[in-house]
Amino acid sequence: MSSIPDFIESEKGNRQADKSLFHVIPAPLEASVSYGSGTADGPRAILEASQQLEAWDGESVPLESGIHTTATVDCTGNIQQVLSRIEARVEKSISMGAIPVLLGGEHTVTLGALRAISSKIKQPIGIVQFDAHADLRDEYQGERFSHACVMKRAMDELNLPLFQIGVRAISREEHELRSSIGVGYLDAGMLYQNKGRDMVLPLDFPDIIYLSFDVDGLDPSVIRATGTPVPGGLGWYDALWLIEKCLCQRSLAGFDVVELAPIPGDHGSDFAAAQLVYSIMGMIQRNRHSLND
Repeated sequence: MSSIPDFIESEKGNRQADKSLFHVIPAPLEASVSYGSGTADGPRAILEASQQLEAWDGESVPLESGIHTTATVDCTGNIQQVLSRIEARVEKSISMGAIPVLLGGEHTVTLGALRAISSKIKQPIGIVQFDAHADLRDEYQGERFSHACVMKRAMDELNLPLFQIGVRAISREEHELRSSIGVGYLDAGMLYQNKGRDMVLPLDFPDIIYLSFDVDGLDPSVIRATGTPVPGGLGWYDALWLIEKCLCQRSLAGFDVVELAPIPGDHGSDFAAAQLVYSIMGMIQRNRHSLND
């Protein structure tokens, strides 16, 4: 197997771990996919597609802040072992003053990152989730650590508040749970009707956020290479506008891009996922607030 390149290795820039603002962490977990498969190949596809990116993102050069790519997380063994490895890797990046950028793999990887951030940052943290699905099931297909349960596990285990953007496939039980425990949301249908997008995050939401972006939050016309594509998703510029709105209002502890399941010949989906990662880096660079502010 050929080696995996660093993120945007094709462009000149700082890649030293101790001098990079961003630490890209590939985590190719695929343990609980329930429809289309292939998320284990997602991180590699994003890293390979990133070689086609321009360093100038249209407004700035995120690469100038330093982008270090770590070794791929070992995703063999049971799910708790994998999550512990992800947690340790994210903790190390935070200890170095970097922003962890986790590349999935299935959405379950997010729990490992959230465990690390909750442990290392002794301030209230909120999760901002871009997704077609709520991921609030208590279990799915007999598994409590399924990609369909990741936000329920995060809320139960870490007591983190959650705000969801772009959801359009949700069970009745998840809908009722959101209401009963106060999960905020801007579902895709609400955004289509232009309801609530001017405010985005509630005023009382934590000042520090973790951004989790499942690529099926985007419409399949933007990225179709994902296990459960759902029509009616966010357009490219709508998604970027919403992300930047969140980052203008809050400090960011880390982010992930998950659930890319590459399809042979579909270079567009892989490139869009890589562009999404780099675009978020650019927004962070331009809107960065210190966690100590």
